[in-house]
Amino acid sequence: MRWMKYLAAGALALAGGVTVAQQAPADAPSLLPQPAAKPGALLPVPSSVDGQHALTKQDADAWLDGFLPYALARGDVAGAVVVIVKDGQVLTQRGFGYADVAARKPVDPTTTLFRPGSVSKLYTWTAVMQQVEAGKLNLDTDVNQYLDFKIPPYDGKPITLRNIMTHTAGFEEAGRDLIGKSDNIPTLEAALKRWTPHRVYAPGSTPAYSNYATALAGYIVQRVSGMPFDDYIERNIFQRLGMQYASFRQPLPAALQPHMAKGYQLGSGDAKPFEIVSVAPAGSSAISGGDMAKFMIAHLDNGGLLLKPETAKLMHSPANEPLPGLNHMMLGFYEEKINGISAIAHGGDTRWFHSDLTLFPSKNVGIYISLNSMGKEGAVSPIRNTFFKQFADRYFPAPKTTPKELPTAKAHAAQVAGTYASSRAPVENWAAMMGFLGQMEVGTDKDGKLSVPAFKTIGGAPRQWMEVSPYIWQSTEDGDQFAARVENGKVTRVFYGPVAPIMVWDPVPWYKDTAWLKPLAIAALAILALTALAWPAGAINRKRYGAKLERTGHALTLHRLVPACAWGVLALLGSWLLVVTKSSEFVTSAGLIWFNQIAGLLLFFGFVGVAGWNAYLAFQTKRGWFGKLWSILLLVAAIVMLWVALAFHLISFGANW
Repeated sequence: MRWMKYLAAGALALAGGVTVAQQAPADAPSLLPQPAAKPGALLPVPSSVDGQHALTKQDADAWLDGFLPYALARGDVAGAVVVIVKDGQVLTQRGFGYADVAARKPVDPTTTLFRPGSVSKLYTWTAVMQQVEAGKLNLDTDVNQYLDFKIPPYDGKPITLRNIMTHTAGFEEAGRDLIGKSDNIPTLEAALKRWTPHRVYAPGSTPAYSNYATALAGYIVQRVSGMPFDDYIERNIFQRLGMQYASFRQPLPAALQPHMAKGYQLGSGDAKPFEIVSVAPAGSSAISGGDMAKFMIAHLDNGGLLLKPETAKLMHSPANEPLPGLNHMMLGFYEEKINGISAIAHGGDTRWFHSDLTLFPSKNVGIYISLNSMGKEGAVSPIRNTFFKQFADRYFPAPKTTPKELPTAKAHAAQVAGTYASSRAPVENWAAMMGFLGQMEVGTDKDGKLSVPAFKTIGGAPRQWMEVSPYIWQSTEDGDQFAARVENGKVTRVFYGPVAPIMVWDPVPWYKDTAWLKPLAIAALAILALTALAWPAGAINRKRYGAKLERTGHALTLHRLVPACAWGVLALLGSWLLVVTKSSEFVTSAGLIWFNQIAGLLLFFGFVGVAGWNAYLAFQTKRGWFGKLWSILLLVAAIVMLWVALAFHLISFGANW
């Protein structure tokens, strides 16, 4: 979805040094957090349109022809499909670029299948509402009533389908084996039962996007309907709407495989294997643009052949309000206000496919875009952002107004300044370490105005924020909002408008605040590296000059043990880096995770003991001032590394995440 460019630091920061927020994401409705678009991300931003254009096929095609071909080529994206529906009909459906670059096979909007990622969830939510309509499900009943295994309560409170559909079930982020390339995947039942993510928020209290919870809803549909989830969707959605080029099955049925677009990191690179989603209801579908149009038309038509009008109205109406004035969460859809219009939408990303679906119910219009490459420097994010915003500006422009900034802007910006952590994150398992680089800094600029570096413009420039209501700021570039909830004079939560329905940020406790921990950790790593390198360097110099090592007893033991521990900690961190870079693949080794946790328990605590012993001897013997100073620095470094390991669960037990 459009906010994915803000989610990268979570799962990918340690792998490649990209930014989140995002912190996000993990960084939202994606299956996996995606890399952020780098500043100056290669793509032209079409100028805003003066006046309103009539939404006709001729005008829409002219606009698309002037935007997408160049954007795809400039961003090194292989291909895209775009569909616009209006008044119950397909206004235009277009294919751009290639479904298979090597074969020079163009995208056919009618038959070429793209993977819409988490847009697939809309089918799952529609299925849930069908069963609510049939009287087999109740949105406000403990979901354990429908399951053959138990979801533990949180402080005695169960979760409901309403919690699940509004992403307020309270699960921590779960990413193990989410997307891979192996056909040897667990069944939906097995994937859900092998591990239940920890409940870390009270149900209904905190938007925290969850693929696991969505899969749980799909499993509930499977159980109450008495048919496998894939069969249910085919019979009750695809067949009702005549969707012949659509499937949730993995691998695809043989008849559909020739129509599947290839996925790419770069359009100029090699094609990637077909992705397998272990929790299928959360994002395993493959659908053509033409068939996605049928689904959009049905929802715009008060449910069409899928739902009764009253059920569709319930599904499309606000079901959760994270903060008054910001976007609502509907039952499955999330709200996206633009130019004074309320749209309902969902986006999705796999590793190679990136999609957005947006409905404008008041205009009886829907738009869908899906691309089959990440593109150069994350180009897919500005393409999607620009597509959505320029469509709305062209056909539903807002009256030109100039908001006035409140006189409290600087004082409130200073009050909000701090460090925050995303609600969509691992919390109580080893993957919580990803949050070490994923915290979000909020501060003030040189003029005392609000500064949120994580949220940049499409071109990668810092946003300019104007406080338009108490504790609600608006971007002067595109109208996106940033807000804070203040209770008893204290900031308790902050929100970024586009993702507020599904993800929020809470103040970080002092002991996990990377504003002070990160500089200390970097310094500690430098001390460890120098200590480790001093061992072979000293040996080389002694051999070169024929000098003897004049240490005996405990001093000699420590001379060997201290650098050995330093090398051990550095090697362990390298091993964790390997786990993180492979964490999105089925090949991730549970054995390696267990080894790292056990080794960490020994190394982090052991290093503090060794460094403490070394410092004690340094002051008991006739070491020089530098030796004594370095022994203190080494002890502090060991303590800092232990602190980080404990705070971010590098010392824990269990391979699930």
